[in-house]
Amino acid sequence: MPSKVRATKQPDQRHRPEERRLSDARKRVEELREQINHHGYRYHVLDDPEISDYDYDRLIRELESLESEFPELITPDSPTQRVGGTPVADLFAPVRHRAQMMSLDNAFSWEELEAWGKRVERVIGTSAKFVCELKIDGLAVVVSYENGSFVRGATRGDGVTGEDVTPNIRTIRQVPVRLRGSGHPAVLDVRGEVYLPVKAFEELNEQLREQGGRVFANPRNAGAGSLRQKDPKVSASRPLRLWCHGVLYAERKRFATHLESLEHLQQAGLPVNPATRLVDSLQEVFVFCERWEKDRHTIDYEIDGVVVKVDSIAQQEELGTTSHAPRWAIAYKFPPEERTTLLRDIAVNTGRTGIVTPFAILEPIFVGGVTIGRATLHNQDEVKRRDVREGDTVIVRRAGDVIPEVVGPVLSKRPKNARPWRFPKRCPSCGTALVRKEGEAYRRCPNRRSCPSQNIEWLFHFASRGAMDIEHLGYKTGILLLDRGWVKDPADIYSITLEQLAELPGFKEKSIENLMTAIEGSKDRELWRLLVAVNVPHVGSHVAEVLTRAFPSIDELEAATVEELSAVEGIGPEIARSVHEWFRDPENLALLDKLDASGVRMKDEAPPPRTEGPLNGVTIVITGGFESMSRDEAVAAAEAAGARVASSVSKKTDWVAVGENPGTKYQKAVQLGVETLDEGEFLRRLRRV
Repeated sequence: MPSKVRATKQPDQRHRPEERRLSDARKRVEELREQINHHGYRYHVLDDPEISDYDYDRLIRELESLESEFPELITPDSPTQRVGGTPVADLFAPVRHRAQMMSLDNAFSWEELEAWGKRVERVIGTSAKFVCELKIDGLAVVVSYENGSFVRGATRGDGVTGEDVTPNIRTIRQVPVRLRGSGHPAVLDVRGEVYLPVKAFEELNEQLREQGGRVFANPRNAGAGSLRQKDPKVSASRPLRLWCHGVLYAERKRFATHLESLEHLQQAGLPVNPATRLVDSLQEVFVFCERWEKDRHTIDYEIDGVVVKVDSIAQQEELGTTSHAPRWAIAYKFPPEERTTLLRDIAVNTGRTGIVTPFAILEPIFVGGVTIGRATLHNQDEVKRRDVREGDTVIVRRAGDVIPEVVGPVLSKRPKNARPWRFPKRCPSCGTALVRKEGEAYRRCPNRRSCPSQNIEWLFHFASRGAMDIEHLGYKTGILLLDRGWVKDPADIYSITLEQLAELPGFKEKSIENLMTAIEGSKDRELWRLLVAVNVPHVGSHVAEVLTRAFPSIDELEAATVEELSAVEGIGPEIARSVHEWFRDPENLALLDKLDASGVRMKDEAPPPRTEGPLNGVTIVITGGFESMSRDEAVAAAEAAGARVASSVSKKTDWVAVGENPGTKYQKAVQLGVETLDEGEFLRRLRRV
């Protein structure tokens, strides 16, 4: 027996040193990760480091060395795995949020904020406690954890579906790859705001200027652009930061108050803004807002207001939501900031629709968190009304992302030789005589096909993310294509060949392949994107989506009458006339034919059939306010019942639901003899009572 025992132990003895080394390495790796996560939390979240940067880097290097020697010990939540090695091809894949990321209603004055507070207390029947948070001017995201480990980061998108930016979120040092402590929900989705500190924004722009690149307009754009990078290493090179401000979804976990949820996030190692406060009354909310309106530039990140939330989760649920925003929260937006500076010159620019707009060239001034060198003057009439002149000291205003504008001159500082400004008679780009239609505020360049400025602006707009989304087709490439005469209108993009692109400076095999792939992929975009891209006046993304839901093909839109277009909910008479006139223009129809021949999609898939309901086939209009529901809820209820809700009354309207303080739609219904219903009858027809 002894000999057998010795014989069976000998193989184990030979492998024991290697196993011991692996076991020791595993133990040391776990220790290092715990230390690194602890010190990362102290540095990036608490801003209270316990060790030097050198010592922190030494821990990272030791962990990297061990993981290199024992690759089987590498895990996705290791601190060394923050930055991926190569760009991810499907980085921006769609992500459907587990709960809707709703937007917020805004209050722009104390009166509006007070009115909201009174509505809250009227509904809940008692006074409420509020949580006040700084409104970070950044990019809304959701970071997701499963069993305590970071698994995904996504942008807000439309609130229902966002973009997957996981590798880039992982590069943000404040985002723990594993939550601290225990007792976390199995699935936890956290709402937050990614931003770029002001100082980092200024340094980034300085680097871009030195490299000859395009600078960012403000820290928010810089932060969003830095996060939405195909290569995570680019994101990692920019010091993005994150503030978390709410729980979007927590599996089998219920918090009693909003503040309790924030405390849970903070204890888990997630960054929660230290300025957040719980207050006992609306008056204390006012004090908080006043304080931060005054001190907004004492911190190294942009804020554009204060978010006020009812603290009690039970009261939040009692208050409920509208179709787009919670009734238990509101954003108080800071009023515009104003500064004075010198107006050096007044110039004009021809845009993609031919509209020529004046703008002010200013002595650079820091206003609203951004250094401003140019500001809009709107149009010829506004320049005359405000009487701004070259050489004036002017008041400049900016609020949030709003384009800076010149409010007016400081007359006491006007030079004696300052003369009234006169609008040019010819296009600054092509020299064509400008025209101004009766009733319009703008002068236009009618040279739609040969004006260089219109062409490049239109081409860039056509290829932009909000339109056909042709990646790699920017200003520089667009100018090269236009200069060579290969592109005369956006439809010509689809005729560009590999051989032509190979002639362009800087275009190699990979860049040619990327652009050709992007052009081909754009042929199958949704119809609303095409409608935005082709430059229909007054049609942005929202209006285009509304129109294409009602008329899901170009042929149907072309055939629609002004009255039929106006009958669509959300489409007013001016937009209806503009769309109808655009489709009557032979040049526009020729462009659509050209796009169609190139293989660009001209219709959307048929929408799913309507659910059978009590109002199937009925066209209605809703006007005034109801006690039992908001307007959005009334529209949603009517559509769910099968009705078509129109925005204006016509002879085709079956009936009009009339609430308190109805507008001219009620008068039009009476005039046309259309049936009108009060709220009670409306609810009965919905089968709500």
